[in-house]
Amino acid sequence: MPIRPRYRRVSALQRQFFNREGILADYEEELRALADRPRILNVVGVGGIDKSRLLQELRDRTPDTHRTARLDLQLPTMRQQEDALAVLRMEFGAQGVQFDRFDIAYAVLWQRVHPQLQLNPRTTPFAEESDILSSILDDAMGVPVFGTAAGLVRLTGRAIKNRKRRLRIESDPTLQELDSLGNADLGHAVSYLFAEELRSSAAERPYVVYVDAHEALVPTPLPGGRSYGSDAWLRDLLGQLHGGLAVVASREPLRWAAYDPEWATVIRRSELDGLPMAARLDLLTQAGITEIPRQRSIAEASEGVPFYLHLAVDTHLQNAARPEQTGTAEEIVQRFLQHVSADEVRILELLSVARTFDFGVFRAVGREFDLPANLLMWESLTAYSFAYPLPEGWFRLHQLMIGALRRHLSPAAQRHVHGALRRHWEELADRMERDPGRGPGRARLSPLREAAFHGLHAEDVTAEQIQRYADRAVVLSGRQAVDGIVKDLRDHLSVSGAQDRGVAGAVEHPRREALRDAANCLEAEGLLDRGDAGGAIELTPLRDRPVRSLVSARLALAGANARRIAGESTVASAIFQRVWEEHDGAARAAAGFCVADIRMWQGDFRSSFALAEEVHAICAPDDAATRGDLKRLMHLGHRFLMDFDSAARLLAEAEAEYRSVPSVIGLANVLTNHAELYAFTDPGAAVPAATAALEVQRDLGAQHEIGKAFTAMAMAQTRLGQYERAATSFLSANEALDRAGYRSGRARADMFRAFLLYRQGERGAAGDLLLHAAREFEVCAVYPSLILAIHGAACRLGLDGDELAALAERAGPAVRPLGSTADLLGRTEAVVSMFLEENA
Repeated sequence: MPIRPRYRRVSALQRQFFNREGILADYEEELRALADRPRILNVVGVGGIDKSRLLQELRDRTPDTHRTARLDLQLPTMRQQEDALAVLRMEFGAQGVQFDRFDIAYAVLWQRVHPQLQLNPRTTPFAEESDILSSILDDAMGVPVFGTAAGLVRLTGRAIKNRKRRLRIESDPTLQELDSLGNADLGHAVSYLFAEELRSSAAERPYVVYVDAHEALVPTPLPGGRSYGSDAWLRDLLGQLHGGLAVVASREPLRWAAYDPEWATVIRRSELDGLPMAARLDLLTQAGITEIPRQRSIAEASEGVPFYLHLAVDTHLQNAARPEQTGTAEEIVQRFLQHVSADEVRILELLSVARTFDFGVFRAVGREFDLPANLLMWESLTAYSFAYPLPEGWFRLHQLMIGALRRHLSPAAQRHVHGALRRHWEELADRMERDPGRGPGRARLSPLREAAFHGLHAEDVTAEQIQRYADRAVVLSGRQAVDGIVKDLRDHLSVSGAQDRGVAGAVEHPRREALRDAANCLEAEGLLDRGDAGGAIELTPLRDRPVRSLVSARLALAGANARRIAGESTVASAIFQRVWEEHDGAARAAAGFCVADIRMWQGDFRSSFALAEEVHAICAPDDAATRGDLKRLMHLGHRFLMDFDSAARLLAEAEAEYRSVPSVIGLANVLTNHAELYAFTDPGAAVPAATAALEVQRDLGAQHEIGKAFTAMAMAQTRLGQYERAATSFLSANEALDRAGYRSGRARADMFRAFLLYRQGERGAAGDLLLHAAREFEVCAVYPSLILAIHGAACRLGLDGDELAALAERAGPAVRPLGSTADLLGRTEAVVSMFLEENA
């Protein structure tokens, strides 16, 4: 089998035949004019005109005094902000740019979407390449590190010895705000800090960012140039790149002025036309095609598009002994395929189904179809001009060649190839889970995203399997892999939906409906992770549909959790109950826990505990985290019932379950619960316990838990007579609880702050605050037993009134303790007296 060493030489020589003096002049002028403002050179040309090679040519021509990095948007993962920033950071970091603040912010974003994981060199992106992160992790010496800005900045003080560098990090205002930002704003802050780090380095060495194939990010712009926001993150990033130049290659001009007229002053458009006839002939001559009639035929048929010229050279190198005339560009493609060996053509056709491929994908396809898949064949295929190299041995085919090759495959054959590729990516994911050091490397491909993609096109993957892929992908490749799966699902449904709309009377197929539910479910769960309950509610409309499948059950649970956060407790409870009753699959335990949890908050302790025991019995043997959650739920219930001995026993059992996992979040919450319990049983121990809880919860950035820990501290300080300290602790609690949007938690803090006010002699303020807390509990449909406690305290202090009495009357029937309500009220009165009496 011939290998074409000469083509590589021609590929290098062709640079001198670009004859793109206009673009080169534009580029050099932009480099000379770099200033503290964003600039974009938009290289525009049709498909196949060699924009990708031109970007590489521009990069090669850039002086060594400039740093450069490149994004290839043909790669699916590069179309997502987190992966794109990681690639740019790695390239610029290797050239000496220091990304201290960005690295911390990126770790915070990563931790926010991976709360179940700890930062460590194995799982954290570019931890080993980042001087700041590696120093922090090394200095921690195995102690768990959690990705919050406050925690990482604090650890920086110990890990970084350079005082100036340390102060720059500790005093940065953006880093100080990160922990209070929602996930969407956090993403903007990460982009901002990336741009700031580059701007800081530009005084030393200017930089250029090359962005290839913008059309892959925005395949079909809306009228007027808008693009559904799919390139919003790229606009946001490039608009902040002061002191450098961005070169963006696209098939259509960037019409970003449709969003903001100022873009017109930032973007410079440079057209990339076909090669002139003289350049075409010179290129063909250098490649060894010297016959004048044949040169003319190829040059005219190519229309000056380099893709077709290179393909004609490939054909010549295969079949120099039989020169033929060529009439059109399509004939150039077909003639190439005719003169390549049958095995090469067939394996190229099969590889055209893959989005990207390496030697492993090549061998998997070869084995599946009994084709030669040896090193010689690999070197021959990857030497062709249309095989574009990517980092670490990966390749992609040119889009024009993909279209030509796929036309040779029947729909059934394409599905077969997709099925084989799905199995290959599944096997790679299995190996990566066993050995996390293995994987696609800097290509940043998610094997489970690729498995889902090929399963969709093979039509042999179910919505439930995609859901399970996503669950594994979060751990293996990060939240962005799940976002990629959602995008692939949306794209697939859009194409198949358009086909269905072309058929009169077409009804959505049940499989497509299930896939749509899977996309909505995964997106809604992601929005909940980001704190966007409103967005999740939009994706989960209330519908009277079965919840027997895993996908439908999880979609319903996502909608219920969103509604609970939004204050629609009654609606959420009904949905939880329905999933618990109708679903008998993997989501049933989660549904049962949610039902038991909401029943307890709503005062039905009896049925809550009974259900918690039932759910505990059906938990999988390896699901210690859920068992710990159930034990902790019952601990909280017994604490509200003022049965502190049982509460202490259940908390110890929950802690044991969490330690067996280990569950970082569960163990942190146990620390908060210890402080809360001690506030009732041992106020002297509660203050140091709350201090310990606060240290961990601040590292986790759990604002609601921080608020609860401060509340426990304030309660203990009230009992200890430390009124000024208690007032300060309550203020800190309120700030954290308000940031978290934890309305009922704030009301509970207000209830105990009213007792402090009473001790300080502010009877009127205490009465008003007790009434306010009771109103909030009723609005949130939680804590009816505390409404009764408030009424009892108010009566004892002479602060009761008609409204408070009515609130207590409505709350009474909702309270269902394990014993009698009278016994509960007796225990409650004794506990409340500890907070009201000076010497309690």
